[in-house]
Amino acid sequence: MHHRTSRRTLLTAAAAATGVVALPGAAQAVTAGTSPDSRLKRLIARMSLEEKVGQLFVMRVYGHSATEPDQADIDANLDEIGVRDAAELISTYHVGGIIYFTWAHNTRDPHQIAKLSNGIQRAGLAGRTPLPLLVSTDQEHGIVCRVGEPATLLPGAMALGAGGSRSDARAAARIAGAELAALGINQNYAPDADVNVNPANPVIGVRSFGSDPESVAGLVTAQVKGYRSGGVAPTVKHFPGHGDTSTDSHTGLPVIEHTREQWSELDAPPFRAAVAAGIDSIMTAHIVVPALDPSEDPATLSRPILTGILREELGYDGVVVTDALGMEGVRSKYGDERVPVLALLAGVDQLLNPPDLKVAWNAVLDAVKSGEISEARIEESILRILRLKNRLGLFRDPYVTRRGVDRTVGVRAHRAEADRIAERTTTLLTNSGALLPLSRRSHRKLLVVGADPASPSGTTGPPTSTLAAAFDELGFTATALSTGTAPTQAQIDAAVAAADGKDAVIVGTYNVTATSTQRTLVSALAATGVPVITLAIRDPYDIAQLAGTGHAASLATYSWTDVELRAAARVIAGRARPEGRLPVPVQRADAPAQALYPVGYGLSYRSYAPPST
Repeated sequence: MHHRTSRRTLLTAAAAATGVVALPGAAQAVTAGTSPDSRLKRLIARMSLEEKVGQLFVMRVYGHSATEPDQADIDANLDEIGVRDAAELISTYHVGGIIYFTWAHNTRDPHQIAKLSNGIQRAGLAGRTPLPLLVSTDQEHGIVCRVGEPATLLPGAMALGAGGSRSDARAAARIAGAELAALGINQNYAPDADVNVNPANPVIGVRSFGSDPESVAGLVTAQVKGYRSGGVAPTVKHFPGHGDTSTDSHTGLPVIEHTREQWSELDAPPFRAAVAAGIDSIMTAHIVVPALDPSEDPATLSRPILTGILREELGYDGVVVTDALGMEGVRSKYGDERVPVLALLAGVDQLLNPPDLKVAWNAVLDAVKSGEISEARIEESILRILRLKNRLGLFRDPYVTRRGVDRTVGVRAHRAEADRIAERTTTLLTNSGALLPLSRRSHRKLLVVGADPASPSGTTGPPTSTLAAAFDELGFTATALSTGTAPTQAQIDAAVAAADGKDAVIVGTYNVTATSTQRTLVSALAATGVPVITLAIRDPYDIAQLAGTGHAASLATYSWTDVELRAAARVIAGRARPEGRLPVPVQRADAPAQALYPVGYGLSYRSYAPPST
């Protein structure tokens, strides 16, 4: 995967630059008589100002290869960044990290990802000051996944919240972390530590473990430990808490109206727990919290929040990384040239994915040269970043191997564990007449209709086909018919016609609203007399909007990835118990102040016995 002589030469250069002895196995990278910090400080002292500034940036780059991307990706890089590829990005701007995205063509398949990661590390070690890079991505699982199949895909946060098992949450993170590490991805922007107390939250929702601060804190702690044991640096987000907003910070600037006391009781516990668990990095939120900072600057740019609360009050001295700097929430008040400078002054260490790297990089460089930011201040951040790289063993050997990929990524044991965890998350909300579990004798012929949202990773689904295939494997005869998130009358009529002669209909719903034609679809199918089972494949709140539609049973999966849909099919078919419990309350649609189903609600099958096969 990489040239052995080249690798040895580069590792020797890195060791020489840091004073680190490259030792085999799990040996510590130590030099007799010196502390890690003293070695790292000597390394920082040898860096040019340009190299120091570069270490603060984590940047996107297009392409499947560090040196030989496709021409379309070269063109995109030249247009957006002014470089041809990842290697040129590193040599020009000395960036300390690179973030992978599916849309940037970084994550085609496991061996390609590993080769890209090695190429990136090779470019970092070839510099004037040899430095490995932090390679990061957003692999939350559930609805946010950058690395898809054949890697193992696991239940997302709210599904794990429904399962309620810290052991399962830790195991999921350990598997996810081990597979990322095998791919050369050493920093993961997960888990999400936001407490989702607003059902209308458009950006967090099922990315959160739930609405109870202590439950969320426990699951965050479990995942922090799991990711670290898997070999990657986890990142909790979005500090100081993005769970109570109806505005998406990608497109606007949310304002959180919690009092200081409410923040301490609702939002802070998961972050306190993460700090106590030894979290490696914390991501900021582009939100305004007037009770924490009356200036109404976004938290990403707020010294009272990042230094006063996170550093001084919570006692955190690890890496602080911004959320993406191209998001509108951080750009609305200040220009792109001021945002990175203000973020560093607030207490940030890593500047993530600015919209224009040249503008941001030069703004920081000029701020240091002018004295607005002291060189000592950026050296504090660089030391934190290098400490993390050292803890991850990147100065010893940042490379991964093809053999390591084959032995770790998507292996049978991991996929089987993912299925077992997912089975414990499916939540049964209604079950009129004990329709479920379905019997193959009385309900063999099934119709699966509903929403088919795009795969989070680009490698799974579509949901109706995935569900139909899962039922077929369980001995049913299932037909799939996609009707979308806003079915037309023609699609509804087609679904009604397809239900003729079927024994049951499964409808996958996706964020149903009061005016959604998904309600019309469910009502029309129920009017045929065929039993209708609704399956909320994203937010669990759909059930509130489906009151009066005549459906016979309803479940929630919290995501539409294959692992959760297969688990739901097994629950519906009686091959697994419905063990999930709501981690958030579901309010009545006609009286939002009243809970239709409280936290912890979920039905079980009475006198359950798995059917014989």
